[in-house]
This record gives sequence, structure tokens and C-alpha cells, in this order.
Amino acid sequence: MHFLLRFSFLSGFLLLWCLPTALRAADDSPAPQLHEPWHQVLVRHVTPDGRLDYSGMRKEVDRVRSYLHSLRQVKPNPKTWTPDQSKAFWINAYNAAATYLVLQHYPVTSINDIRVKGAGGSKSPWEAPVLNVGGQAYSLNQVEVLLRNQFHDPRVHFALMYAAVSCPPLLAGAYDGAHLNEQLDEQARRFINDPAYNELQPNQVRLSGLFEAYATEFGSGAYLLDFLNRYARTPVLPTARIEYLSFSWALNDRTSLSRSQALGQH
Repeated sequence: MHFLLRFSFLSGFLLLWCLPTALRAADDSPAPQLHEPWHQVLVRHVTPDGRLDYSGMRKEVDRVRSYLHSLRQVKPNPKTWTPDQSKAFWINAYNAAATYLVLQHYPVTSINDIRVKGAGGSKSPWEAPVLNVGGQAYSLNQVEVLLRNQFHDPRVHFALMYAAVSCPPLLAGAYDGAHLNEQLDEQARRFINDPAYNELQPNQVRLSGLFEAYATEFGSGAYLLDFLNRYARTPVLPTARIEYLSFSWALNDRTSLSRSQALGQH
């Protein structure tokens, strides 16, 4: 009798323990708290001007590593994930992988100075497999191409962490599929209207080199100006002259930057 009671208890316990796993497998939707560890790290270490306190973040490098490790068990499923859930997932994964890469080599002047050693020799930070999602290895470039080809949303370039002072200010938190459109719109408004990155006048605009590098997505001429006007506080005329500024790859560390440094002027 004692044995039967113990067996019954254990059987019930195992059933309750296994049930959530079975439900998750059947549902295959993203766990609500999947990005929470990454979110908390960003809340603590993104500065008010959108830079990263890498020195402070080094104390939590294990948390970043643990978050990235958790992504090995996840793969966005287009049948059960919304497009915004998938897009937010890949943005967060890219940003965490890029951040972890810098943390591994910090202090460093630029992410471009990093070389990742592997079986085939050393590779650039953009080409090295630095992320594992669902058991498949990805480079930062591969994730970016996936985002560009799958979602066709140029606003993702205002969200990706290129680890450069000329990249858009970082969001102090993780991207969330339920609020992604609002988050990306806010990132666009913040970057486009910040004179540290772009100078807008009705007849002339001096734009971040980001717009030139991704002209196939942002467009050029009147098409680009129309995109800017969706977010610009200063309306730009369709005939405005466009000038592109150089892009500075100095690390987006917490150190305050002069206006000319952020603009990429020398």
C-alpha cells in the first residue's frame, strides 16, 4: 500500500511536470519570457544617449552567454509565430551576438578590429559563425541578410547593433513582437531627428552613411526623402539636396562623443 501510494504520487508528479513541455511542443509558439534576460541586461547597461556600457556589462557576460545559449533550443516557426515575433527574435539574437563578441575582446577600439579564430582560420566579426539558433550556426551577415530578405523592412537598420558610434542609438530593452512596429517607428524617429546623426533642412539634408550603404532598401532621391518625411519633425522638400556623411566605426562605448565624431566628420 505504501509503495502504491508512493507510485501514484510519483506518477502524478511526472505527469504534471511533463504536461507543460508537451503543450509547448504542440503549440511551438515563442515563450513570453524568452528575451527577458537580454532585456534586463540592456535596461541596466544602455546609456541615455543609446550607447553601451561595455565595462559594466562585462560583469554580466555570463547572463548574455546564457541567453545566447538558450536560443540554441529555439527556431522561429512561420506556422505558429507572427512575422513580428520572428523579426523581433532575429533582431534580439543579432544584437546579443554582436554585443557578446565585443565583450569577449573588450577593450577594443572597433568591432572591425576583432578576428574570430576557427577551424578554417580567422574571420571577420561579420563572417564568423557567432550565433547558434535551433542548432544551426549563423554569422552576423547571415542574420542581417535573413532579416532583409524575409521582412523587407528598412527600419531594422535602426534596431541592429552594429557596435559603432555612427549606428543608431540603441533601445534600452529587448524588441518585442507584440510592440515591434511601435518600437521600430520610435527608433526611426529618434535616429532621423537627432542632429548628432542627421541634419535636416527643408532644402538640404546631410544624412548618415547608413542611408547610403542600404540605398537599395531606403531608396534614393525623392523616394528617400519621402521615407524621411514619415518621421522627420522638419518637413523636407521633394527637391532637397542630399549629402551623405561618413560612417564612423569607433566602438559605441559609453564614453561621450562630440557631435562631429558621431557625424563621422574628421
